[in-house]
Amino acid sequence: MSPVPHDKPFTLAGRTYQSRLLVGTGKYKDLDETRDAIEASGAEIVTVAVRRTNIGQNPGEPNLLDVISPDRYTILPNTAGCYDAEDAVRTCRLARELLDGRNLVKLEVLADQKTLFPNVIETLKAAEVLVREGFDVMVYTSDDPIIARQLAEIGCIAVMPLAGLIGTGLGICNPYNLRIILEEAKVPVLVDAGVGTASDATIAMELGCEAVLMNSAIAHAQKPVLMAEAMKYAIEAGRLAYLAGRMPKKLYASASSPLEGLIR
Repeated sequence: MSPVPHDKPFTLAGRTYQSRLLVGTGKYKDLDETRDAIEASGAEIVTVAVRRTNIGQNPGEPNLLDVISPDRYTILPNTAGCYDAEDAVRTCRLARELLDGRNLVKLEVLADQKTLFPNVIETLKAAEVLVREGFDVMVYTSDDPIIARQLAEIGCIAVMPLAGLIGTGLGICNPYNLRIILEEAKVPVLVDAGVGTASDATIAMELGCEAVLMNSAIAHAQKPVLMAEAMKYAIEAGRLAYLAGRMPKKLYASASSPLEGLIR
C-alpha cells in the first residue's frame, strides 16, 4: 500500500509496516499455494500455528520457512490449539527459541473445539506471564470492551477482537462492540476471525481498525490466490474510506446538485 498523506504509520513492537493485512498459513492445499497466496496478499506479517506447523521443530519434515522466508516476512507465531494458559506460555517459549529469540507472538487461548471462542480468563493469565517475560503480545480476544481494556493495561501491544467465530466467514457480527473498543483503545486494534470476503475486511477498516488478520477467507476461497489479491485492495479501500470520512446517513433523499440558481 502506498503511503497515504496524513495517515499515521502502522507500527508493532517498534517496527513500521506498509501493509495492514496480516495473513495465516494454514488450510492451503500445499506449500506452493501458501507461498503464492501470501505473495498476492501483499502482507508483511505472516502468522504460524506453532503446534500445527513445522518451523524447525520437526527435522526432516517440510519446513514452512523454506517458502515463507523470515528475511522477507515478519513471522508471527501463534498459540492456536492451546486451551489453557500454561500450554500457551509453553508454546510461546518454544516459538522464541525456534525464531532466534524474537519476542513477537500472537496469544490465543481457546475455550472449546466447537466454537474456538477465546477463554478470556486463561488468556488474561497467559498475557500476564508473557508480558512479564518480555514477549510482545498481540492477543486474540472476545469483543468485550472491558476485557480488551484489561489486556491493554496488562501490557499487550495489540488487541485482536473477533468479528465472528474462527473460520465461519460470518463477517462483522457486532460492529457496535468493536466501535467501543476502538474508542477506548490505547494500543492498535486488529480484527481477527470472522472475515469471509473482501467487503468484510473493508468494513473492519472503515470502522477504524489498524489492520485485519485472516486465514480461512483466503485459503477456503475457490481461488485463494485471487482472493488474497482482493483482500489486499479491500484493506486499502477501507483504510482510505476511514481517513476520508463517510457522508452522514439520511432518511430522505437530497439532490446531488445544488438547487440555487436554477433556470426557471
